[in-house]
Amino acid sequence: MTNQIAHLDSVISQSLAHHRKTGDELRGMIANFNVLLGIGADEAALEQLARDIESRFSVTMGLGAMVADADFQPWLDDAKASIAPFYWDRYKKLLLKNGLPQDVVTSTDAITERILGRLGNPRLEEQWDRRGMVVGHVQSGKTANYTGLICKAADAGYRLIIVIAGIHNNLRNQTQERIDEGFIGRDTGRTGQKGNHAIGVGLFDDRHVPVSLTNTKRDFHKETASTNTSQIDSYKVPVVLVIKKNPSTLKNLLDWLKDNSARGDEQMIDQPMLLIDDEADNASINTKYAKEEVTKINGQIRDLLKTFRRSCYVGYTATPFANIFVDPDQYDDALKEDLFPKHFIIGLDAPTNYFGASKVFIDGLPEDGPPVWLRHITDNADVLPVKHKIDQDIADLPPSLIEALRAFLIARTIRNLRGQASKHCSMLVNASRFTAVQGRIRNRIHERLSDIQNAVRINGSLSTRGLADPEIAALHDVWRREYADTGFAWDDVQATLLDAIAAAKVVEVNSRGNGLDYAPTGEIGQTVIAVGGYSLSRGLTLEGLTVTWFLRNTMMYDTLMQMGRWFGYRGGYEDLCRIWMPTDAIDWYAHIAEASEELHLELKSMEDAKLTPADFGLAVRSHPSALLVTARNKMGSGQKVVHIGLSNAWVETAKLGVGDVDANLDLAKKFLDQLSAAGFGPDKAEDPSGGRLLREVPVDLIERFLLGWRNHEAAFLTQTAPIRRYIDARKDNELKHWDVLIASVKGEELPFIHSNWSIGPQVRKIDLGDLEKGLLSISGKKARIASRGVEKIGVSADATTAAEAAYRKTFNKKERDESSSINYPDKIYRKVREQPLFVLQIVKLRDKYYGKDDKLLLSLPSNFPKSVVVGWGMSLPISSIPGERVEYIVNAQKFRELYGDDDDTDDEGLIDG
Repeated sequence: MTNQIAHLDSVISQSLAHHRKTGDELRGMIANFNVLLGIGADEAALEQLARDIESRFSVTMGLGAMVADADFQPWLDDAKASIAPFYWDRYKKLLLKNGLPQDVVTSTDAITERILGRLGNPRLEEQWDRRGMVVGHVQSGKTANYTGLICKAADAGYRLIIVIAGIHNNLRNQTQERIDEGFIGRDTGRTGQKGNHAIGVGLFDDRHVPVSLTNTKRDFHKETASTNTSQIDSYKVPVVLVIKKNPSTLKNLLDWLKDNSARGDEQMIDQPMLLIDDEADNASINTKYAKEEVTKINGQIRDLLKTFRRSCYVGYTATPFANIFVDPDQYDDALKEDLFPKHFIIGLDAPTNYFGASKVFIDGLPEDGPPVWLRHITDNADVLPVKHKIDQDIADLPPSLIEALRAFLIARTIRNLRGQASKHCSMLVNASRFTAVQGRIRNRIHERLSDIQNAVRINGSLSTRGLADPEIAALHDVWRREYADTGFAWDDVQATLLDAIAAAKVVEVNSRGNGLDYAPTGEIGQTVIAVGGYSLSRGLTLEGLTVTWFLRNTMMYDTLMQMGRWFGYRGGYEDLCRIWMPTDAIDWYAHIAEASEELHLELKSMEDAKLTPADFGLAVRSHPSALLVTARNKMGSGQKVVHIGLSNAWVETAKLGVGDVDANLDLAKKFLDQLSAAGFGPDKAEDPSGGRLLREVPVDLIERFLLGWRNHEAAFLTQTAPIRRYIDARKDNELKHWDVLIASVKGEELPFIHSNWSIGPQVRKIDLGDLEKGLLSISGKKARIASRGVEKIGVSADATTAAEAAYRKTFNKKERDESSSINYPDKIYRKVREQPLFVLQIVKLRDKYYGKDDKLLLSLPSNFPKSVVVGWGMSLPISSIPGERVEYIVNAQKFRELYGDDDDTDDEGLIDG
């Protein structure tokens, strides 16, 4: 029955692509087709289907943003009349059949056409070379987008399409499967076998089948490719290759192309070529892998492009930090002419049902109340330390991992009760970079899973008496804590447990093997616990990922975001998703989520301003967050210089030295006295929400404060020397007068009193690990004191309204209609500030830390600062010379001490067989 309902869903969805229906009309259509197709589903199943379709068709997606070169000659509109959309029409039908919302398909159509229009005209005989980048979101549908682009490029006349799909076999194989389904229409893994191997788009129309020189079982091989034909030019249909990002593979391909060029080895190939570089920031450009390998891959990709008279390079990534942050001028001579997307950068909007970093780590982390989806790992140190060696023994599992396993099994059960038994359901365990340790973790999880399955098999049917079994009682406790309000009573869950979890299995995903197999095995979806490391961190999709236990300590932007396999689409079970991770990792993700949102917003702003990719590259490289990428990429010994832009920037102290607390508190008191003496006392202050605001404060008071500030070397971005130089160069004009906010909140803490000032301190937590180093890291790795909205203070009402209206334009209509729920980022107010803002922060540090059920976990030592501490922040408006950057000095050794060594590769190394 499950497969029949899925068929009914497909029929209805394809019909609705052409004619929208009201709720009653939809239900009538479903009832009619239920009879016509002889399915015989009951009313409850039909009503659930109607609700699923309604939910899906309410999903929308914007058209993104494009920053492009100004001198490009458009060609697509003139060529459209002569382009028959054969490959695209097949793919569009497949997307609708697979249940992709109609609005998302429509937007994908428009966006891929926009990208195609920026590629070279394949019918233009003169030589051309185009380079661009598409910036999406992790697990948001980039593969679907570039598959659509491939289809349209083939329709337009591109005859050779190369997809470079990651550095591991499992990702290459998965990508080949997607291309088979969406473009080729045949199962390439069964080539040469008898029978009809049509799949995906081939089920709609199996004519004009593209030639694939790779298949789902094998990467590019010169001898195999050479048996197909003698020359590339002789193919009458498009040729496609899906290859691994591997020096040997790339060399073989280059050699074969030269051998099979119609013009011979010395001349460029004439056929127009499109190169898709999936995960374009990974090993194509950045410098965090073995330098000789990266240089080789980078050079080979450029050699590949130069082999053709007419070529296009389109890099797809969700984490373009390495591509854009790193200054082209700072590459080795061999890399001067790199793969920078000099012709266009396109930012993709995520559909409204996307379960992404912003939803999880910004919206899902309310200032008051517990996180929605996140749970803390605090119990791993004795069993499985974050940092461990390859011979780490795994005698048992951390209790939180066992709890996560139980939560996963209950979530699978609830999904079954919701009618999702045919859907796959996965759990991710990413806890070690060593494959040997991953194997040991897999064994321990398998043992624990077997214990649970046996207990449920024996006692699960005993109703309330079954709770006498410790394993079933433990499952009940997790249900009560996590899922009691998800629509099903425990009796229903317990009665369904065995059917739901009996087939659950634990697999490894690494260089030793890929145990993932989501091939259909009947009407029941797979229930899989995947244990792995780096192989689970790049592009690989875990179907139906519901629960994650994540124990990694890297702080690199791209690595963290790519490890976020839990991002994606969770239709019908978003409320069941749970992610366990250390507090530090949660803080970093929250910080990175904001930076990523800023990046996409910057693209939209630059599109409106008609700026170029070079302008965008400079703006992003100048962002304060560039420190986390450029400093790490260039870490050697001693001190390093990092260039940061302060135009349109927010700078804030969030790392304070324990030994500097008293001196900086005295400095703050002097600052308050100086304000009062200059006529800016509390009686002159406005009272906006968030503190006391003073206007037109002269710059010399700000400079005097900065001169006396004791900055800890860990607080890289609040080094006062470069900031003072920046201010000094503008003190006679744009930074002559300041708004000053004395941040103050109403709460239970006693006010900080000095002279006539009474200030309500903000209460903030600190990173307990950094405290051992004499460092007060406020708000942990999130590195934030101020509350959201602080940069709005002091901005005029008209400017605020205009900034918020402009921001709403970046959303699609549905999101704009729900604008009351929009969280406006501070950056939009910074852009319309008429004067800079200086914020004095008075902070009371939390000295007691509690866990579940208000259990006291920790009281800080007696030498911990009992009074308030002082921090500051400043919002600097757009400068008249915005491209100028100031020099910060980074102590390489201190950087390593604070942020640790990179943990973004495992013992599989760069090359995976």
